[in-house]
Amino acid sequence: MAYRFGPFIIAPESRELFGHGSARAIEPQVFDLLHYLVKERQRVVGSDELIAAIWNGRIVSDSAIAARISAARAAIDDDGKQQQWIKTLPRRGFRFVGTVEEILESNPAPLRESAIQDTRQRVAFCRSADGTRIAYASSGNGYPLIKAGHWLTHLEHDWTSPIWRPLLDQLNHQFQIVRYDQRGNGLSEWSTTDFSLERFVEDLEAVVDASGFELFALYGTSQGAPIATAYASRHPEKVSHLILHGGYEKGRLVRTPQSDREQGAAILTLMRHGWGKANSTFLDAFATMFIPGGSRQQIDSLVELQRRTTSPENAVAIRMAVDGFDVGDCLERIEVPTLVVHARDDGVQPLEQGYRLAAGIPGAEFLMLESRNHVILRDEPAWDVLFAALNHFVLGPPPSR
Repeated sequence: MAYRFGPFIIAPESRELFGHGSARAIEPQVFDLLHYLVKERQRVVGSDELIAAIWNGRIVSDSAIAARISAARAAIDDDGKQQQWIKTLPRRGFRFVGTVEEILESNPAPLRESAIQDTRQRVAFCRSADGTRIAYASSGNGYPLIKAGHWLTHLEHDWTSPIWRPLLDQLNHQFQIVRYDQRGNGLSEWSTTDFSLERFVEDLEAVVDASGFELFALYGTSQGAPIATAYASRHPEKVSHLILHGGYEKGRLVRTPQSDREQGAAILTLMRHGWGKANSTFLDAFATMFIPGGSRQQIDSLVELQRRTTSPENAVAIRMAVDGFDVGDCLERIEVPTLVVHARDDGVQPLEQGYRLAAGIPGAEFLMLESRNHVILRDEPAWDVLFAALNHFVLGPPPSR
């Protein structure tokens, strides 16, 4: 039995570790340690147990164990600060965290090919109804899933991002994903001035046509949720499952609470003066709104995404547009199975907006995540809850229409 997690595969039979499509150098004892932690990932493994399993009970210093843990982390692009895969629990031991898929091990060649498939994206372009150039990318293997465009994305930057790449790796295990950059940002055309909901839906329609999918799951996050909602209300024959994560029925500028409208106007003012500037405190604060529980590396990556993905003028125009979305009249027309997901303490879109989506869509299922983050991060408990629910919802027994 081999084990796959993120872009890595551990093959115990051939005693090989593959990462990003190629074999990685790893010392035999470090391999044994990594394999043991992955195999026992459901629990914490103490130092005494590691000594018995890896060192055959010989007397080993704490520093020697720490050195081997450090080497195991380095082999899978982890470190003691991030602890993305191997987590240290003080005075208790170590645990391998994250989702692991068990796969049949035959020989290294198929495993290497499997790793390559998981870590390659194919970027292409299509044209929206008004001629705007839209960049889209496909990756993974499995059930067709289209991720609705949202603000902000960049297909190339996201592929290596410490925020988005773990999510893409997780989805690639079970789905064939198509995602795209919205008009005005990322690799899509920037020279456009129409950022209406209608144009954004047409962008999604163009990507669906380019994908060749006849039936697919549609995953809309943040501002992509109202776009996915509008699309599903128009094309129920194409959408097998609708997932709305961290979304909203009405944008900030059209909500009833005066505080929401004031917050939306304040953010737009700050964007006009702080977007795209080097060492901008606004960009740093804006990124922290999305991932208040993020590491410094993750926050810096989101700041860099903001700087690279669009112009200050487009950033303000897009933000003003999405804050004016209102899909309240679409909800009751949704005829496809729907899962609404929202973090309890989401600081970008309030929980009330998730409730409104779930209450307005006939038969919708609602999942609350215990998190402060608008973007769920791999090292928080809500990560496993999210993907277990998503996989069960889409890949479980076919829902009744």
